[in-house]
Amino acid sequence: MSKSASSGPSDQQPNARDFLIHEDAYMLVFNKPAGLAVQGGSGVTQSLETLLTQFAKSNGKTPRLVHRLDRETSGVIVAARTKPATAFLSEAFANRDAHKTYLAIVCGGAPEPRDGEIALALKKANRRGLDIMEIAATGQAALTRYRTLTATPAAALLELTPETGRMHQLRAHLAAIGHPIAGDGKYGGLFSVAGVEIPSLTLHAAALDIPHPAGGRKSFTAPPPPAFLQAQQSLGLETAVAPET
Repeated sequence: MSKSASSGPSDQQPNARDFLIHEDAYMLVFNKPAGLAVQGGSGVTQSLETLLTQFAKSNGKTPRLVHRLDRETSGVIVAARTKPATAFLSEAFANRDAHKTYLAIVCGGAPEPRDGEIALALKKANRRGLDIMEIAATGQAALTRYRTLTATPAAALLELTPETGRMHQLRAHLAAIGHPIAGDGKYGGLFSVAGVEIPSLTLHAAALDIPHPAGGRKSFTAPPPPAFLQAQQSLGLETAVAPET
């Protein structure tokens, strides 16, 4: 999977099927590698969006992503295969009928209280040329629920459930309560915690429960990448508790 996650130049395009976890006539579900951009942009040589051409129909129509994950965030992400499915799934995300569960390793031990919610409005700002989200009374309402799965004095493994979908919401909210995500340089997360090197953002979209265009609901789960699991183990944050969906 590390090859698929590469964001630098490559002579060979990654095979998106290497991280495909579900496929049907309406949708594709992937466990996106950390480091793979979702869409093109400045400095992006390849993205999940461009890899979707591997699933193009004979008429050239390509699946379309219906939501986003940050480049360094790994985990469950969905693309629709038809225009009706795109509209259906996009509406589900817009209407908060898509239930997302994340795992994160945070700095500074367990939050207080260990289980709770963060309701802080967020507003987009630009700091030293970087787009970030700041806590601001004039911002958009944002709500994150969290649960501590296991903790040490230096770090904690949290299960996160965003009730809204603001840009960088989880990252900004956790930083605001003094527990930034490990490896999140943009929001104050440390790259070394209790002597353990944290090479990148430790945020993973672990589960997604959504309505299906053909009826009913579908739930998808994806294991964290090796780097996340290694950091979790090295920090003594192993737990048998599975994310709730």
